[in-house]
Amino acid sequence: MNETPSTSRTGPLAGYLVVDLSRALAGPHAGMMFADLGARVIKVETPVTGDDTRSWGPPFVGPVDDPQATYFLSCNRNKESITLDLKSEDGRTVLRELLERADVVIENFRPGVLDRLGFPPATMHALNPALVVLSITGFGHDGPEAHRSGYDQILQGEAGLMSLTGAGPDDPQRVGVPIADLLAGIYGAFGTVAALLQRGKTGQGQTVRTSLLAALVGVHAFQGTRATVAGETPQAQGNHHPSIAPYGLFRCHGGHVQISVGSQKLWQAFATTFGIDPDRTGFASNADRVRNRAELTAVIEQAFADYEPVVLLSTLNAAGIPAGKVRNLTEVYEWDQLASQGLLINVDHDILGSISLPGPPLRFFTGNGDEETTPTMHTAPPLLNQHTTSIREWLGLPDNEPVMSAGER
Repeated sequence: MNETPSTSRTGPLAGYLVVDLSRALAGPHAGMMFADLGARVIKVETPVTGDDTRSWGPPFVGPVDDPQATYFLSCNRNKESITLDLKSEDGRTVLRELLERADVVIENFRPGVLDRLGFPPATMHALNPALVVLSITGFGHDGPEAHRSGYDQILQGEAGLMSLTGAGPDDPQRVGVPIADLLAGIYGAFGTVAALLQRGKTGQGQTVRTSLLAALVGVHAFQGTRATVAGETPQAQGNHHPSIAPYGLFRCHGGHVQISVGSQKLWQAFATTFGIDPDRTGFASNADRVRNRAELTAVIEQAFADYEPVVLLSTLNAAGIPAGKVRNLTEVYEWDQLASQGLLINVDHDILGSISLPGPPLRFFTGNGDEETTPTMHTAPPLLNQHTTSIREWLGLPDNEPVMSAGER
């Protein structure tokens, strides 16, 4: 762990320095995870335009002459921003200084781009043998298709996720968020923390590689083993679980509810509550119910037909059946349960003023669990180039002037 300027940052990763060279979502999401946990994260952006997501919209918010993309706001809280032209000697010099001090560097360039800029892994580790490099690509760093550009929806299709999502086999649908990017960032952050733990034993850094393809294959779960072990080709089947029944979205009077009857005990309670014979032929076991899903669904929706959603949910909850409604995001962010978990935070943005952002998904407590130690101080996603002067001052480099290389000083 390297010393960084004194800040108010707290958390389990306080004192670590992360240099975030990434753009768009996978890498920035990983960087934000580090920042949420107290690490100092310096985001290196392209001069003038910055991260690609600064222009991804609408929606944009703020003044007409300086609009802010809500996409960028979603994945860059708690970071600092510096702009560097990595094709210039000045930009490369500043990056070398940052790498010498960093614990982690995150990059999601296509394979070979950093090499051409003069920063292959060997060079970065020569500058700082303890450095952990997180490298994220679309299809992987090697293999016959490593050269392909990887964007989330492309990988959702190529990695099979869209074949599992939708009303049926002829209705492939993307997940409503860029799940390949997000999962690659999460897996990447996890692998990087593991490398930091190993560094604590060996003193040596290493390179951690993942990809959007790997991240999606990593969450195939039981659908993957259906293909590799059972020899089946899973297909989309709407809002019902392929291996458990009843488990999914069901119509009732004036709306829908979701139920998850995941055990035989729950089935007995559910069937008894709604006047269904739990031992009825075709329904007695989970395997029977999966095979006879269409008939089961019709019976359940007939039983639900006179229930409005609120009454039905109350009845289900009283019977101990896991159940819920489908909320839109406005309802989610107005939900008191969300606020109770720290999943909505307020920050002060230099242009937008006080804004609310989705909050970090982790909480921390003392060993006995009676005192919360979760970091609660957060900063808004940075303006482009907002911290260039302060970062250069910290590095001992002049601002906006040609800079000599480290070897010339």
